Amino acid sequence: MEEMQEKCTKQIQHQRYRMRQISKNLKTFMTKQRLTHTNKEKMTQLEKSIMKRKAQIHEIEQGLPQQNSRYLKIILGDVNVSILNRNDKIRYKDEYEKFKLILNVIGLLLSFLNIVYNYRALELVFLFLLVWYYCTLTIRESILKVNGSRIKGWWRLHHFISTVCAGVLLVWPQGEPWQLFRTQFMYFNVYISMVQYMQFRYQKGVLYRLKALGERHNMDITIEGFHSWMWRGLKFLFPFLFVGYLFQFYNAFTLYHLTNHPDATWQIPVLSILFLILFVGNSLTTLMVILQKQTERTENRYRLMSLIASKRQKNVRPTNDDEVDGGKGDADSAKSK
Repeated sequence: MEEMQEKCTKQIQHQRYRMRQISKNLKTFMTKQRLTHTNKEKMTQLEKSIMKRKAQIHEIEQGLPQQNSRYLKIILGDVNVSILNRNDKIRYKDEYEKFKLILNVIGLLLSFLNIVYNYRALELVFLFLLVWYYCTLTIRESILKVNGSRIKGWWRLHHFISTVCAGVLLVWPQGEPWQLFRTQFMYFNVYISMVQYMQFRYQKGVLYRLKALGERHNMDITIEGFHSWMWRGLKFLFPFLFVGYLFQFYNAFTLYHLTNHPDATWQIPVLSILFLILFVGNSLTTLMVILQKQTERTENRYRLMSLIASKRQKNVRPTNDDEVDGGKGDADSAKSK
């Protein structure tokens, strides 16, 4: 079985190499040659075949073991974490979502308790929970990535930065600067926990509908920010997301001012920079995804209208020269519309 898997993997690599060469030659042909209507149809058909083949290869790869990332090799060693059974993959992904939900609720309760009670032991429990949560999250997401998840790179990096941030908070010594920032940080965690829960509930429903319609891969995950959505009904989440990002900027701004405190330690400027990086990365990534989805909607609408126009053109059956010219005019008018 391992020999067959290796052979299949090599064939997939060869297929992808050939498709890259074909795509490169198509671009060269389009720039150097004046395309006729027949050539355009052939190129469109070839592009559709390439897209279909890519989808087929992706499905085949779901049943093949994948190489671990460098991070997983460092953490787990050379252990194969590929899940070959589709149902087991879905089960693992659902367990990941449940893990995030449960820890999110626990973090919300601990943040609220830290607002009400000012106990150092309770603070340390909460901060240690954050470190453990983000460390575990990065490992789980790396395993999901090996098994076909299409999580964006920034959101994985976001969790690595959050792990460092939680670790620095954990070793921040008790003092007046910490007390000045403590309440603000706990309110920030309460707000983020509520936003993540709202987002989780919304995206869980969206992901279920898209999977039921066959429009989304089973290993897609819900993440901070957003990975998949339907535009209708989503706009109410945008203000909450960006308020959370502004809260991160406010944390960075507050910590920046605390650097001038007489009892300031090295943790304060480091945390200020980390919160600023999170604010910039989250905001830019979310805006880029919004623009990307808007562009995709426009392109899909254009492709749909072009497809309708081409079908109308094929349905025209000219009987003489006048009818030939009239058929072309109808097709051109349909395309322009």
